[in-house]
Amino acid sequence: MITVTDVGLQYGGSKLFDHVNLKFTPGNCYGIIGANGAGKSTFLKILSGELDNYSGSVEIPPDTRMSVLKQDHFQYNDFTVLDTVIMGNQRLYDIMKEKEALYAKEDFSEADGEYAAQLEGEFAEMDGWEAETEAAQILQGLGIGSHLLYETVGSLKDAEKVKVLLAQALFGHPQIILLDEPTNHLDVQSINWLEDFLMEFVGTVIVVSHDRHFLNTVCTHIVDIDYGKIKLYVGNYDFWYESSRMIQQLMRDQNKKNEEKIKELQNFIARFSANKSKSRQATSRRKLIEKLSVEEMPASSRRYPWVAFKADREVGKEILTIEDLNVTVEGVHLIHNLNLRLNRDDKVAIIGENEQAATALFKVLTGEIQPDSGSFKWGVSTSQSYFPKDNTAFFENCDLNLIDWLRQFSADDNESYIRGFLGRMLFSGDEALKPAKVLSGGEKVRCMLSRMMLSGSNVLLLDQPTNHLDLESITALNNGLIDFKGIILFSSHDHQFVQTIANRILEITPDGYVDRQMTYDEYLEFKGMQP
Repeated sequence: MITVTDVGLQYGGSKLFDHVNLKFTPGNCYGIIGANGAGKSTFLKILSGELDNYSGSVEIPPDTRMSVLKQDHFQYNDFTVLDTVIMGNQRLYDIMKEKEALYAKEDFSEADGEYAAQLEGEFAEMDGWEAETEAAQILQGLGIGSHLLYETVGSLKDAEKVKVLLAQALFGHPQIILLDEPTNHLDVQSINWLEDFLMEFVGTVIVVSHDRHFLNTVCTHIVDIDYGKIKLYVGNYDFWYESSRMIQQLMRDQNKKNEEKIKELQNFIARFSANKSKSRQATSRRKLIEKLSVEEMPASSRRYPWVAFKADREVGKEILTIEDLNVTVEGVHLIHNLNLRLNRDDKVAIIGENEQAATALFKVLTGEIQPDSGSFKWGVSTSQSYFPKDNTAFFENCDLNLIDWLRQFSADDNESYIRGFLGRMLFSGDEALKPAKVLSGGEKVRCMLSRMMLSGSNVLLLDQPTNHLDLESITALNNGLIDFKGIILFSSHDHQFVQTIANRILEITPDGYVDRQMTYDEYLEFKGMQP
């Protein structure tokens, strides 16, 4: 159990949150949500003990082992994969190394023997003899094969490093697990395995995530950071979202009733305050007005951008035809003999074990790279707008402010129009004058989406558009693409995003492809994978 009592934190004189009183109990999974900058990761660091410059207290029972997902992907580069995972229980790892050092001594003394026996006893109590087996099983569940166990972490790919660090956090039966964005860079099989692991976990799990499907699957509670407060709600993310919308509407309705009542009372006072026969009633109504002051809606830290794509013209019968397409990038054959013909209502999710294949296909279709062989042809009625996974070229060495940056892509170059558009994308006032090259990852994504909305294209190509976005922006983009009447080809790791948009799945495999006209969950069921 973790008991949080009257916790508060300030940065640079501004309050992040205060008077936080919560209890995190075993057998539950708590999802921490809030807008970017609200303090989700900061609160997790307070719980883990990494931050201590806060008011109030965080109490954890003695001898409780807490495991935290590390964020430094280079910290264990010189260690083997197996050792790195076992370091999740640092005391167990230290005992293993002490034992190895003792038994390697040439002048092994009687005192060494007694100490070794002591270590062996502690090692057995901690299930040390099962440690390597448990570590290997967790790694296998996350998609790291046994052939990598004795490789150094530094030799792995970035996605594999993420999995090793996650395995480290899950290893050794901790009582508390803290996870910050654990599904980043995980494939669907690994995410499914992680969901099952956490749902069966008997301890306390606290997780920060932008993955709505993951939060819905594993969470028993939602911890909402908003209004400078942190509040706990029972239920998963969807339950919290629908409940919060209902509460907001009730508050608006109540405020509206209060405003109408006040207006009625004020009119009464204006009419009858000079009338002696009515003066007593006027006085009583003044007192009532003082008690009935309209409460302002709390200043929520959540802001939803406005995302709406509108095509300037409808597509014709011929949209896109791909024939026998083969693509190799840096010596790796990514796309094999792809044949595809798009229909007028297609929303195609491009998935696959190697996400570079989807990126390669987008680059071919936009003319950025040439295929090895085969061909593709866009219909004459189509116009394409592309969201690349790497948007560096649009912002690097760019000396324009946001108004001038967006003006490049707008048929209407009037500043008031551009400012209005930027305001709806959460760049209001002086924020519209920020240099484009200093934007954060999420701000760059919103700018790229703005560029696409201004294009009026009837075909959208989006490569991992949810990267760097908060839940509010993901929700807005998700809804905008659901409402779009044109053609969409996109890739994403966000399960709910794919499920709610796609009506066709194109999986690019190492030796070919699978093309099915169905939803994502239907496709996972078709493949024998848990949706």
